[in-house]
Amino acid sequence: MSLLLDNQFKPLPLDKSVDTRSFLEAVSYLPSFFDCLGSRVFGVIKSDISGNITKIKAEYVKDPERYVTLQDIVEAEREAHSGQWPKVGATLALMWLKRGLRFIQILLQSLADGERDENNPNHIRVNVIKAYEEALKNYHGWLVQKIFNAALYAAPYRSNFLMALSKGEEVKEEDCLANVRQFLVNYTATVDAIYEMYTNLNAELDYTV
Repeated sequence: MSLLLDNQFKPLPLDKSVDTRSFLEAVSYLPSFFDCLGSRVFGVIKSDISGNITKIKAEYVKDPERYVTLQDIVEAEREAHSGQWPKVGATLALMWLKRGLRFIQILLQSLADGERDENNPNHIRVNVIKAYEEALKNYHGWLVQKIFNAALYAAPYRSNFLMALSKGEEVKEEDCLANVRQFLVNYTATVDAIYEMYTNLNAELDYTV
């Protein structure tokens, strides 16, 4: 069974609101995605995602009836911490989490679209580099970028990565990519909705770490 399809994201309602509980349940399985990339350096993103999920969950469990959607949490923190918001609590955690989620989205979409290095068709380096540059690079200082550049060139072979996504099973590449495309439908809609929410609430920050 596919690592991705085992824990799919749910379709969004017409208003694009993201249900907090179902979101947290779905993203809680995503840190294991980075184990498929092999290099220990990707563990930095894995740890960051795990930590941010924990922070959002900690805020949610304080009042599940109040925090039905992610926007409920962000707006409540804006009201409670006007001077520090949005660089505070679950709002900040979700800001960084969505960037990690975008990294996954771009990487998988690039693979699904068939983008590859014609000279090294069994490498996913070009896909990983694209994902990093579009989702995370702008928020990393030169030292963090240097660390990640080393990891990008240690990305696994395409065949090994797809097998890892298939939980070690021998699956035809086209079947694995079909699973990826299926997963991306609700996943992409969810990530896009969170980005749109941050834009609408003017909650986005662009500092580097």
